Amino acid sequence: MSMFNESPIVRRKSRQIMVGNVPVGGDAPISVQSMTNTLTTDVAATVAQIKSLEAVGADIVRVSVPTMDAAEAFKEIKKQVSVPLVTDIHFDYRIALKVAEYGADCLRINPGNIGKEDRIKAVVESARDKGIPIRIGVNGGSLEKDLQEKYGEPTPEALLESAMRHVDILDRMNFHDFKVSVKASDVFLAVGAYRLLAAQIDNPLHLGITEAGGFRSGSVKSAIGLGMLLSEGIGDTLRVSLAADPVEEIKVGFDILKSLKIRSRGINFIACPSCSRQEFDVIGTVNALEERLEDIVTPMDVSIIGCIVNGPGEATVSDLGLTGSSRKSGFYLDGTRQKERIDNNDIVDQLEQKIRAKAKLMDENSKIAVKQLEDE
Repeated sequence: MSMFNESPIVRRKSRQIMVGNVPVGGDAPISVQSMTNTLTTDVAATVAQIKSLEAVGADIVRVSVPTMDAAEAFKEIKKQVSVPLVTDIHFDYRIALKVAEYGADCLRINPGNIGKEDRIKAVVESARDKGIPIRIGVNGGSLEKDLQEKYGEPTPEALLESAMRHVDILDRMNFHDFKVSVKASDVFLAVGAYRLLAAQIDNPLHLGITEAGGFRSGSVKSAIGLGMLLSEGIGDTLRVSLAADPVEEIKVGFDILKSLKIRSRGINFIACPSCSRQEFDVIGTVNALEERLEDIVTPMDVSIIGCIVNGPGEATVSDLGLTGSSRKSGFYLDGTRQKERIDNNDIVDQLEQKIRAKAKLMDENSKIAVKQLEDE
């Protein structure tokens, strides 16, 4: 198809770490993650939520472990899921040691916040011994007191200085398997801090606009902040923080990557906003199809346009396209108009069938292509 299908983004060079079986950094795809909001001590509820996140494509899931009881629950949770789990720990180094023993795939812990040198060393040695990476997570809302006093308010430089304190501790202990985040709820603050950090270290960066807000406003804020950074090649894994179902965080995360042509998963719907020219209910059709086809992970472009003004142009650069016409609409496959037309009274059912068939064919073709490469 056209040159516009290629992303023009050049990624920042970073070293690679492994979170379970998921590579983060280097040339690995940008991974999408979320965090459970169930009580970790409620094993069944937490496992159910992790599985629902996995079902929509989460590469990594984070679980908060605030107590020793939660650490014991984590042991059971880990046995029941296959997606890599990051454990979120604050202040108590003994919890970090416990979850490392129970198979955590990454420790989210700020070395400077867990006490004296010997405690930090114990956690770092345990992580080294078990091949577990660490995530340093700096947040604009919880900067160290002396940095708050020094800078007066959170600034990109303040976030950077906080991050580098923790980085320096790990560097001093010759531990390099870590990623870093410098999150803030203000877009410019977060973006500024990540830009400074990206120029300072070569470790992978975990992107996020923290406490971004409710579903709509948080999605917009995250798309702008993460989009600015990703378009500059900054970022190796991301989390969209929403006051909403964590499943939505994963969907929005993939939508951000999809819009920048960084990573494709599932259907990219190209649809008109609808106007008086439309020959069928565009909005109802697209919403119904998005809901019905959430299970499809095959990357494909589907254009649904209500009239013949922009319809043919979009359809010719889509895997599958529909162009509105009275009573029956035009149908395109791989950019070519088909003789068959689709009845406007039955668009959703017919399109679902055709999209599923096309996805199946694309999957089979990609398997054949992979096999041919392996055989060569």
